[in-house]
Amino acid sequence: MPPPLPITALLRPSGLAAQTCLRSTVCPRILSRPRVPTATPPSSSASPRDYSTRKFHTTPRARASEPPPDFISIVDNPPDLVRAGRRHGPGLIILALIPITAFALGTWQVQRLGWKTDLIAKFEDRLVRDPLPLPPKIDPEAVAEFDYRRVYATGRFRHDKEMLIGPRMWDGEQGYMVVTPLEREGEGTTVLVNRGWISKDMGDQRKRPASALPRGEVTVEGLLREPWKKNMFTPDNRPDRWEFFFPDVHQMAELTGSQPVWIEATLDHEFFRVMDLKSKGIPIGRAAEVNLRNNHAQYIFTWYGLAFATSIMLWMVVKKPPSDVTRRVRMNKHW
Repeated sequence: MPPPLPITALLRPSGLAAQTCLRSTVCPRILSRPRVPTATPPSSSASPRDYSTRKFHTTPRARASEPPPDFISIVDNPPDLVRAGRRHGPGLIILALIPITAFALGTWQVQRLGWKTDLIAKFEDRLVRDPLPLPPKIDPEAVAEFDYRRVYATGRFRHDKEMLIGPRMWDGEQGYMVVTPLEREGEGTTVLVNRGWISKDMGDQRKRPASALPRGEVTVEGLLREPWKKNMFTPDNRPDRWEFFFPDVHQMAELTGSQPVWIEATLDHEFFRVMDLKSKGIPIGRAAEVNLRNNHAQYIFTWYGLAFATSIMLWMVVKKPPSDVTRRVRMNKHW
């Protein structure tokens, strides 16, 4: 008969029963924790310090508290296909305006050329006609209709009321234009006569010979003209000092008691005769010819050439194919 077991053996379970009893007493949370893989045992050559080092996984775990991503479908919010850069910006607009403006200016110069050609032809037709006697009374408003018309008048020069307009250049030399009132028979018939150019040294009447200051009755032949206008660089006249920088017909006529009529004396510009008059201080009159500037043909070629060149440039810029680098997809701002 076997000996009886001690009382402690009855209280200690053994085998599978002991394991089952132990598992029932352990916390379920501890039992559900996943096993951590053990580190690979170090080699025999590793130092003793390596045995005490334990490796851990650092992979972040997804947090259940994070909100889901704000996803928008590509169907609801499609992307926009755009070019990189602004090919049709202000630069292209300005480039397009240049040929249009140049073509318009060229067309305007064509019209100006026709107008100037007709005007010169009209003035040249008046020059070939016989000179007309200047009537005693002249309507200043009708002078424009007789511009470049050859006329002649008889009277006496009022050298005491002589006016010098200058400085004026002639053949590279500085001088003055001599304007002298021509007093004719009858009251209120005086007119202004531009006798011509004299050098600056002969501006003083005392330096001129008697032939430069004719006395008595003289006959003057010249052109009925509208004098040149003042530009932005010309200073104002000083009639109180008898200083004139441009011909103001109404101002000069009021100062000398003349009619506001301007006559330019003409002269045959033969070389030796002109040199003789210049040395004696006698005014050199203008040539009986039309001296209007007509450069509109040059302006036409300039403007049309510019329009053609800039049109080619515009065509090259517009027709230039965009490269792959200059095209990109710009997504919507909600993406």
